[in-house]
Amino acid sequence: RSTPWGATSFDVHATPAVTVHMIHSPTTKPTVDSRGKAMAKPLGWIFISCYVELLGLEQLQGDEVRRVWGHGAEEEPKTAPRAHPLPVASSPLAVPEVSLDVDWSRSGRVKSKGKDKAKWTWGPDGQGAVLLVNCDRDSPGAGGTDSGQADIRTLADLQDMSVMLLRTQGPSAIFAEYRVVLHVPESDADKVRVFHAVRGDARPLYKPVLGPDKLSYVLEHAGHGDSTFYVEGLAFPDRGFSGLVSFSASLLELPHKVRGVGPTQPPADPPCWGSQTLFCLCQDSPGTPIFTDTVVFRVAPWIMTPNTQQPLEVFVCSGLGWALPGSPHFLPHPPHIPGGDSYHPPEPSSSSFPQDELEFGYVEAPHKTFPVVFDSPRNRGLKDFAFKKILGPDFGYVTREPPGKSVTSLDSFGNLDVSPPVTVRGKEYPLGRILIGSPLPWASGRRMCRAVRDFLFAQKVQAPLEVYSEWLSVGHVDEFLTFVPALDRKGFRLLLASPNACYKLFKEKQQQGHGEATQFIGLKGTEKKSIDEILADESLRSDNRHVQRCIDWNRDLLKQELGLSEQDIVDIPQLFILTGSRADALFPDMVNMLVLGRHLGIPKPFGPVVGGRCCLEQRVRELLEPLGLSCTFIDDFFSYHVLSGDVHCGTNVRRKPFAFKWWHVVP
Repeated sequence: RSTPWGATSFDVHATPAVTVHMIHSPTTKPTVDSRGKAMAKPLGWIFISCYVELLGLEQLQGDEVRRVWGHGAEEEPKTAPRAHPLPVASSPLAVPEVSLDVDWSRSGRVKSKGKDKAKWTWGPDGQGAVLLVNCDRDSPGAGGTDSGQADIRTLADLQDMSVMLLRTQGPSAIFAEYRVVLHVPESDADKVRVFHAVRGDARPLYKPVLGPDKLSYVLEHAGHGDSTFYVEGLAFPDRGFSGLVSFSASLLELPHKVRGVGPTQPPADPPCWGSQTLFCLCQDSPGTPIFTDTVVFRVAPWIMTPNTQQPLEVFVCSGLGWALPGSPHFLPHPPHIPGGDSYHPPEPSSSSFPQDELEFGYVEAPHKTFPVVFDSPRNRGLKDFAFKKILGPDFGYVTREPPGKSVTSLDSFGNLDVSPPVTVRGKEYPLGRILIGSPLPWASGRRMCRAVRDFLFAQKVQAPLEVYSEWLSVGHVDEFLTFVPALDRKGFRLLLASPNACYKLFKEKQQQGHGEATQFIGLKGTEKKSIDEILADESLRSDNRHVQRCIDWNRDLLKQELGLSEQDIVDIPQLFILTGSRADALFPDMVNMLVLGRHLGIPKPFGPVVGGRCCLEQRVRELLEPLGLSCTFIDDFFSYHVLSGDVHCGTNVRRKPFAFKWWHVVP
């Protein structure tokens, strides 16, 4: 606008969040007076434009003001002209407020005016919102997980989503010339879906506005306060996807077409503004972004739970059903497991190995935690059990399949374990480390499929470690190691199968005069050998020297990568026999046990009986009961052992999530 009529110079002042740029007419050479002020009319009527730049909407509080002071001149005899102030022209700037807000502080509540909302950081002092994959099935009648539905069918589904608020405030006239657009990058669009809560006739409606098939959404009725959006994750972190997704809200200036520009004649009575510009909207352009607010979510990882976590539910197949806690064959005083019916027998099958088919874990956000079952690509007798029987309200489901669905025994989840929390050379792993059975690092051979390994490594918070298991016929880590809770030291012990410990025990019994004691007493159709015969079998001893070397390789690796000492390891006596180049347990594999708190369900080894007691059972009790553990030995010989499995293979356990929050991890 023009300066007040009659002014020969002017000053422009603005509040701190506003910067004013002076641009002179191209045909006019700017001049200044003796005091350095811009001259308003050096050559008659000219144009000097003041362009206003806002430093950032987030820095503004209410209306910002630009003021122009005009100065006239008085002629005094024999002196230079002296300026006198003319009336002040004020131009309030009505500033729209646009803010996109999430639970960036991870408190369970959306907070406004967060700093660096576009960054996500790890650790106890980190910040950034968390998003759950909506992989349960709250919606009745849904064929799959809720994330597969493009609508919301039950209010319970909203609890699995994260809230995002878009705040828009300001005069309605301002938003008539501006557009507010919520948008997601194309690279993130297939990982998320966003619903807008809008008022319906009887109840709120939840309109899908962003997702795999839509990148942007224009907010209607901008300027009327908060708009609530619900965000669900559609994909877990995986190869090629870090887990980070972003959303932005942009304030767009609608395009204008100049209809006419020109000054009017100066009015007779100053002060007033003399130039006017008329505009019309051009609706065929999306507009120019003048401000963008961005927030970042991280999709919550899938987290495994170790044996040291409290058991909540136990899944057991019919082959071990008679030996469940509560029966006379198992724990005389079963542990209390909250949550109603603690035992869920899967459908009977000749290949019912719950541990190989399933792995239980969980996902967590500040506002919600629920269990998620990971369905292995093994797909044998229980291939549909997780999807048909476990997936449901607040119980999620995830799976990974290799291309071509070519799987090996190492793809079974008996080949998957996780350590308790450990500290290694000053580096903390507060959620433990995942263990995956593999060949030696430099060797070829069977390996867990890349689709599963990529998924596990991408979760970041449990730093997977590949151990050597391919020396076994079945090839699973649970055949030679497990973890049990303990009251001292690190709070746990690593149990390793040990041929050396078994030969040492048998040698002791032979020297005590029990060389004729025989194994497999009472088992029909089995080859029974005495201690003397076992010790004299050079072929068997050669097999077990090889097995011991394989286990020792893992022993050294686990000590280094889990920060363990010899005092943290317990050697469980066990013998193996080679078939070709790979090994199987000679008698029921005692480390393949079920761990329920301090209660252990251990495969009954049917070892040589000395003094009326199995010497193998007696030695295991001597090793574990001082740690506060209770040992119960279960006969699984014909139900699982002869099928190359044992108690752990025939069971599965859902455990209590960690109290430690995964976002406090520093990967």
